[in-house]
Parts: sequence; structure tokens; C-alpha cells
Amino acid sequence: MVDAEDLDAVVIAAQSGDEEAFRLLYRTQQPALLRYLRVLVGEDAEDVASEAWLQIARDLRKFSGDGDGFRGWTATIARHRAMDLLRSQRRRPQAGVPVEFLTDLSAGDDTADRALELVTTDAAVAMIAALPPEQAEAVMLRVVVGLDAKSTGEILGRRAGAVRTAAYRGLRQLAARLGQPAHPPPEQRRSASWSGPVTTSAAPALKEMR
Repeated sequence: MVDAEDLDAVVIAAQSGDEEAFRLLYRTQQPALLRYLRVLVGEDAEDVASEAWLQIARDLRKFSGDGDGFRGWTATIARHRAMDLLRSQRRRPQAGVPVEFLTDLSAGDDTADRALELVTTDAAVAMIAALPPEQAEAVMLRVVVGLDAKSTGEILGRRAGAVRTAAYRGLRQLAARLGQPAHPPPEQRRSASWSGPVTTSAAPALKEMR
């Protein structure tokens, strides 16, 4: 895997034809892209990801930006390929994991932290896929792919503030479905677009929800 501070250099090396650098980019980005695509296209995620990486490899030399920009660029390509598939098949997005798996999730830990921890599991992907589409994509792109609100908004064609609201509401629903409703501190309930932590203990993970 590539640390955030090293990603810029790896992208540049891959653009210059370094095959090992490209493999490193793939190993770094593919897990998050695959989980995101599972929310969009279910069992077709692997095929869509393969198509996306073919385009990424073909167009990499044309890419202009840093490591964060690369994450956003690859997510945009993956989303376009997913939307192409959905249009061609004229069907709605499906969860990639049987919903029965969700019955194995139990409450008890801090629910916001628990929700964040589970976004890397298949069961959590199914749970996120059951959210309203705008919330599901916002959560996946913000928390799993690791994009900021502005980059996520550019991919989804929405304002950064709307992305913050959708991501917060999605995480709140995940926490509630795990057994306990999550609420912001009383002094921070002034706006539905509040972007702070769901709970105090979740602050480190959610402080970048901006």
C-alpha cells in the first residue's frame, strides 16, 4: 500500500511507464473502488472495475494532478463505467452481499465507530447499498475511497455542502441500524449539514468530513 504522502511520486512514476509503480497504484486503489462499485452494481463490480482499470491504464499519461486527484479521477472513471452498465441493463443498483448477513451485526460498541469500522466488510457494503443512493455514494466516496467533500461533489455533480449532509445522514443511519441512534453534541445540532463527529469517540475518523 502507498502512504498518502508517497502517492504523488508513485503516480508520476506510473505515468512515466514504471510498471511496478502502476501495480502499486492498483493494489492501493482497487479495494476501495471495488467496494464502491459493489454499492452501485452489485455482483458486476469485478467486471466494471476491470473495465475502469483498462481506461485508467490507457489514459494515465493524460492525467494531471496529485495523489488525491488520482483517487478522485479513478473513482470518476469507475462511476462512469458503472452508470454505463446500469443504463445498458436498465436496472437499479443492487447490494453485493445477501441482506441476511446484516442480522449478524450486533450493537454494543460505540455505534458510530462501529459503523465506520464495518465499511470495509462485505456486510457493511450491503448495508450501505440499502441507504438512499445519494447517501450511499457519499459515504463510500468520503469514508472508503477517502475523498474530500469538494472532490466527491465534483464526481456526483453536487455541492460540497450537500455531500457533507448526505454523508453525515448516511453514517447516522448506519449507526442507528446497528442498534443506537447517533446524534451530534447539542451545541452542534444547529444545522442539518453539520460535518463534525457523530460521537466524541468518532471524532478522529470523521474530522475530515468536510
